Amino acid sequence: MDLNYSTEELAFRDEVRQWIGQNLPTDLRDKVLNHQELSKDDFTRWHRILAAKGWAAPSWPTEWGGTGWSAVQKFIFDEEFGFSGAPLLPSFGVAMCGPVLARFGTPEQKQRYLPRIYNGDDFWCQGYSEPGSGSDLASLKTRAERRGDKYVVNGQKIWTTLGHYADWIFCLVRTDVDSPKRQEGISFLLIDMKTPGITVRPLILMDGRHEVNEVFFENVEVPVENLVHEEGKGWTVAKFLLGHERLNTGRIGVSRRNLLRLKEFASRQPAGGGRAMIDDQRWRDRLARVEIELMALEITNLRFLDQMVRSGKPPGSEVSILKIKGTEIQQALTELAADAIGARAEMFVYDDPSAGDAYVSGLAAQYGNFRKASIYAGSNEIQRNILAKAVLGL
Repeated sequence: MDLNYSTEELAFRDEVRQWIGQNLPTDLRDKVLNHQELSKDDFTRWHRILAAKGWAAPSWPTEWGGTGWSAVQKFIFDEEFGFSGAPLLPSFGVAMCGPVLARFGTPEQKQRYLPRIYNGDDFWCQGYSEPGSGSDLASLKTRAERRGDKYVVNGQKIWTTLGHYADWIFCLVRTDVDSPKRQEGISFLLIDMKTPGITVRPLILMDGRHEVNEVFFENVEVPVENLVHEEGKGWTVAKFLLGHERLNTGRIGVSRRNLLRLKEFASRQPAGGGRAMIDDQRWRDRLARVEIELMALEITNLRFLDQMVRSGKPPGSEVSILKIKGTEIQQALTELAADAIGARAEMFVYDDPSAGDAYVSGLAAQYGNFRKASIYAGSNEIQRNILAKAVLGL
């Protein structure tokens, strides 16, 4: 097993690094580096820059705009992307719905939706979690009743990230309430957010941001042609989609960037005197342990890539390792940042020049926001159960 990059791969890394450096708008980069809130226009602007370059969806089939890169090149791109401070495109369109449609969609669905997703013309969100149905997704209750050439949808979704920006939502709905197994009778629908009967209600987070929402469906009519795959086979689509989501949750490049900036911040001398946080041996030991875990995670990811290159197949259930350790490292970095900030960690102020250090206020809010990292895409407890059963055979 060779975990070193080839000469060609190193040249590709330099090409990606140079292009991002020349084309990433400074204002977007500063927002990301200071953990500030991005608007819909911010996401769309960067998306269209990437689409013009042909890099908006590297993993897609080439016929729909994919780059045809190798698994290693895609990994390098993701790492450089995250480390540079480039905004991460919301995953719901390009990284989730797009691959689902490429795999399960009809020719008409592909032709209608994929070009618009690729170019950033439509903003998507995900309708999975419900009150009382998150980690146990098969217990969902949102109902879609077939009436002629339409489904009539009633129910509620919750924690819908960026739902207030979305033009479309892909939803898991129950089309058969009498199925003996809960995973059966679930279908995958594409729903226009402008359809009458949809209400989006904000859920304001403790940091004051509007990121997640409740979405209510009251007699919402959805054309039958918006069904993806077969009726009652939505669980197959959901598992495929969650696999793609978990591959993207390690975010090694982002963690490397946050680690570097945290070291720089912790090396500052306090304004009122005293020693820098980096000089505290116990804090520095904790930082070193996280850095070692991040290095180990990167090596693990490279091992998966080596297996993919050799076998030509994507990783299976073992990809949960990346999700577990990646999100734990992200949380650990925010905990170390909170210690380094000290009393200012209670500051939840954004985009306000009078607030002082934008980086400090951004870190403070990131601590609270990243508590969710070990829950989304399947909680880490569920991921450990998957590993125990599917990988270890327990």
